[in-house]
This record gives sequence, structure tokens and C-alpha cells, in this order.
Amino acid sequence: MKKTAVYKWVTCFSEGRESVTDEERSGRPATSRTEENIVKIRQIVRENRRLTVRSIAEQVIIDRETLRKILTEDLDMMKVCAKMVPKELTEEQKQRSVFSY
Repeated sequence: MKKTAVYKWVTCFSEGRESVTDEERSGRPATSRTEENIVKIRQIVRENRRLTVRSIAEQVIIDRETLRKILTEDLDMMKVCAKMVPKELTEEQKQRSVFSY
């Protein structure tokens, strides 16, 4: 940590600050990771699991990193052999995937 940052923290705490977490700031709120976009992405992936992250991001008009977070965290999916699939397959899905080749 640089000395200037240390001095800044010392000043803040000597003025009465008690928390080290960031305070709320003004600025543009995140709008890409909405329930509406999650539903759209779920539908797109269900229709064609072989689409690339880039092509899905272009369809929904959001950045690729946000799309990756939606796919992995919100939809609980991961990439398997160029397909987006649920992380935990049901027994029926496992059987179907074995015989689909």
C-alpha cells in the first residue's frame, strides 16, 4: 500500500469513519444483469445450446463478461463440448446425452 493511501485512511478514521467498506457512490447502476435479460438468455440457450457467448451477447446487447456471469451464476450452467448445459444433469438428461451421439 502506498503512503498516500495510508495517509488518506488515517485522515478518514481520525475524522470519525468506522467502517472499511466502500460507501455508496453516485453513478450509473448496473442494468445488464436484470431478470428480463436472464429470461431472454435462458430462452436463447434452450433453443440452441451451441451458440457462442459472443453471438448471445450480440443478440441481447450486453457485454460478454456479464453474459458469462448470468450463464454460470444465475442460470447455473457451464460449458461442455461447446454446449451450455446445466451443471447438474438429471438422470433423464444424462441418458439422453449418452445416446445423442
